[in-house]
Parts: sequence; structure tokens; C-alpha cells
Amino acid sequence: MGETISITLAPDTLRAVRESVEAGEYASVDALLDEAVHALQRQRREDAERLDDIRARIRRSLDDPRPDLSIEEVQEDLDRMFAEARHDTRRA
Repeated sequence: MGETISITLAPDTLRAVRESVEAGEYASVDALLDEAVHALQRQRREDAERLDDIRARIRRSLDDPRPDLSIEEVQEDLDRMFAEARHDTRRA
């Protein structure tokens, strides 16, 4: 059995909670709050995983022994890629 607590919600939040329960979207306020907390926890995990992935990519990039590209080289590569994509689109 869960513990009983008292919380204060902003009027618009309370209205949304009540409307969701009254519409049958949730069996109770408890069920709605359980799902909301689980969604928050899931989102935090996903955010942490994305951040870890970004950090790993940055680390790999910093550790890459290949020389850095100049802005001109990057622009040339992008121009070539876009030209190829336009060419492929026209052939399709």
C-alpha cells in the first residue's frame, strides 16, 4: 500500500487532472500521477542516454587522429553531397 501525501496543484493543473479522470482516461488521480511520474523517469533516462551518446561522439571526435577539416573543405563536401542528392532526385 502506498503512502498518503498532500500536494498543492495550480488550478489549471488540477483541472486537467480532474478532466482526465472524469473522462475515463485514468481510473483515479493516483493512476494518473503514477503514469506521469513513470513518464518523467523514462524521459530522464532517455535524456541521460542521449547525453551519454553525445559525450561519446564528442570524445571519439576529439580522440580522432585524422587532421581537422578546414571550413572550405567542409563547404566543398557539403556542396558535393547536395549536388549528388539533387542529381539522384532528378533521376528518380
